[in-house]
Amino acid sequence: MTVTARGLAEIKALAGSDLGRTGWLEITQDRVRAFAAATDDHQWIHVDPDRAARGPFGGTIAHGHLTLSLVIPLFGELLDLQGVGMSVNYGLDRVRFPSPVRVGARIRLAGRVAEVEDVPGDGVQMHVDLTVEIDGQAKPACVARAIYRHYA
Repeated sequence: MTVTARGLAEIKALAGSDLGRTGWLEITQDRVRAFAAATDDHQWIHVDPDRAARGPFGGTIAHGHLTLSLVIPLFGELLDLQGVGMSVNYGLDRVRFPSPVRVGARIRLAGRVAEVEDVPGDGVQMHVDLTVEIDGQAKPACVARAIYRHYA
């Protein structure tokens, strides 16, 4: 279920709130190849299924940065902001990739608003703890704290 916040006051009220989890998203080889093409990262563990089958992961895996980039579309499933003039991605803290995502696996995003503070320019800064979970695995694919700024 998507959480809706209307305006800066409701965003501030989200501090300490669990945003829940998204639906599952399957990681396909086509998506991994497209990311490799976009980033010029063609390492065999990502793009060569035959060689990767004999490698340490038993098949191709998603790039860590591909996993991280999927936070963007998935986050929209967690939080719907209304009555905000502009939102910007301010950065990331503590990004880690504890477990690889094998091609064919499904991932989802879990989020929790850690804190929200005022920033100059009639805005708020929201710190969100994010976890990219892998279906059927205890260890997450990615953990990070995202920082977003929202302005009236």
